[in-house]
Amino acid sequence: MPRLTPLNAAHKKLGGRLVDFAGWELPVQYAGLIAEHEAVRTRAGLFDVSHMGEVEFRGPGALEAANRLITNDLARIADGQAVYSGLLNPEGGFVDDIVAYRFSPEHIFICVNAANREKDFAWMKANAKGVTPVDRSDDFAQIAVQGPKAFGLVQRLCPKDLAGVGTYRFTTGPVAGVECIISRTGYTGEDGFELYCPPDRAEALWFALLEAGQGDGVVPAGLGARDSLRTEMKYALYGNDIDDAHTPLEAGLGWIVKLDKAEFIGKDVLVRQKAAGVARKLVGFELTEPGVPRAHYAIVKDGQKVGEVTSGTMGPTVKKAIGIGYVPTALAAEGSTFHVDIRARPVAARVVKTPFHSRG
Repeated sequence: MPRLTPLNAAHKKLGGRLVDFAGWELPVQYAGLIAEHEAVRTRAGLFDVSHMGEVEFRGPGALEAANRLITNDLARIADGQAVYSGLLNPEGGFVDDIVAYRFSPEHIFICVNAANREKDFAWMKANAKGVTPVDRSDDFAQIAVQGPKAFGLVQRLCPKDLAGVGTYRFTTGPVAGVECIISRTGYTGEDGFELYCPPDRAEALWFALLEAGQGDGVVPAGLGARDSLRTEMKYALYGNDIDDAHTPLEAGLGWIVKLDKAEFIGKDVLVRQKAAGVARKLVGFELTEPGVPRAHYAIVKDGQKVGEVTSGTMGPTVKKAIGIGYVPTALAAEGSTFHVDIRARPVAARVVKTPFHSRG
């Protein structure tokens, strides 16, 4: 049986079509993927992301213990800031991609992917030095409020002035009377917040947001729209675009790696890889012939398979068939061409600049 989030009853009440995702029962859509995608791009949508995991490091040495496990550098940011980062294995591949929040040098909070909750916590516990991490996953529900109207919606329900909470910054306070971590982060390419709250208050917060956003056309949105929105931004999805066999440098995520940091797991491999250059790169491409690329379709050059699609869709906003995939470095430059094998039919494609969609 799949696990249920604290918002499961709310999804059923609102007519969400529920599916099994990473062992959780979650809505794939309500009114429809395209309608929900467009709502987030033009107004705002609410996503239930309570299935994500949370791990906490507390006490003297918390920052140093967490920093040794991640590729980014918590020492370079201030309290109240967050960083996107990777957890790497000793070979430099991804254990997961995460967001790490710095409350203080003695309090670090890390959000991990749902499919990796147990794996990530076990890995952190086995590799942490000086401070023992604590699994807080069952102590939080999480609602993502995303879209151009998201800031105004959350601000109307929060007595604190949120204007100073910039991108990848956070604060704490009540939203609709529910105490939250209020994080200016998201996975859609639009402005918005991710609200971490007590599980027993999640449903009250969810319906308060929907009611307050009714005049702005705010809607509940499912996994389908979340995936198409992030694909248009070329945001990596663990298990598709990044995994334990691919490094941040290959995935175009070198910016989340601070090689001048004292120490982190996998650093020595990345230092060597950067010096030698990568043999493959994760690129964004669009089809130049009719078709839709999907994960695991072969990427072909001169009749030979040279790579594989990791994510693909017909982008509702960009109105193009777009995809993400690994190709040899020689084919990674913008304008490079190849074919995608769609049901034994070679369909022409070219590498394009990403993100596919630019906000504003």
